[in-house]
Amino acid sequence: MTRPPTAAQRRLVDAADPVTGRLKGTEAQLAALVRRGLAFRHPRPPRDHFLTPAGHRLREAPGIPATPEPAGAAEVSAPAASGVFAARIGGEEGPETGPARLREVHSAWQGLLELRRMTRPDGATDLPCAWERTHLVQAAALALEAAGHRPAGAEGGGYRVRATPQPEAVAVREPDPEALRACAATLEKAGWQVGEHTEPRTGTRYALASPRRA
Repeated sequence: MTRPPTAAQRRLVDAADPVTGRLKGTEAQLAALVRRGLAFRHPRPPRDHFLTPAGHRLREAPGIPATPEPAGAAEVSAPAASGVFAARIGGEEGPETGPARLREVHSAWQGLLELRRMTRPDGATDLPCAWERTHLVQAAALALEAAGHRPAGAEGGGYRVRATPQPEAVAVREPDPEALRACAATLEKAGWQVGEHTEPRTGTRYALASPRRA
C-alpha cells in the first residue's frame, strides 16, 4: 500500500469474517480493496472477496490510521466486528462453555474448512491453508476444540497449545497420555503432521505438530 486506507475501507476490513477473511460490501468498495492489495476476488462462483495476507495484517494492527473520507463517501452498511473469535489454547481463566460456545466453535471450524476449499485449486479441505500457517497456535487449538477436546483451565488437566522455536510447529501438552494421543490423532486428521516427544529434563510427553503441505 502507498497510503493508509480510508475510514470506510478500514471498517470493511475490520468487519471481515475473523476466520475466513470473507468480505462484504459494494462492488466499488471491494474493488478498491483489491486495488490496494488488501483483498482478492475468488475465481470460482460465487466469486466472493477475501482478505489477502496484507489485509489480515491490517485487521490485526488497530494502530494504523485511516485517511479522511471524501465528502459524501458512502457509509459501510456492515457493522464492525465486535470481537475476534479465539479458539481455546488452554490455560484461560474461566473459559466459556455451553451451547453458545459450541455453536461458535462449530461455525469457526466450518468457516476454516471453507477457506481451505476456496484457496485450493482443487477445492480440497484436507490440508491446512495459508491462514493456518500464519496462525499456528489458533489453528491447532481450533481443530482440537472443534473435535470436542477439553482445553486446560487456569489449573488442572486439558490440552495446552503453545508456540515453539521451530518454524511452523506448535507443542500440544496434555497430562493424560490417552488424551494426548487423541489430540495427536485429531490434528493428523485435520491435516497436521504430528510426532510425540519427551522433554529431557522433566520426562513429560508432548506432541509436536506442523501443518502438512502435501
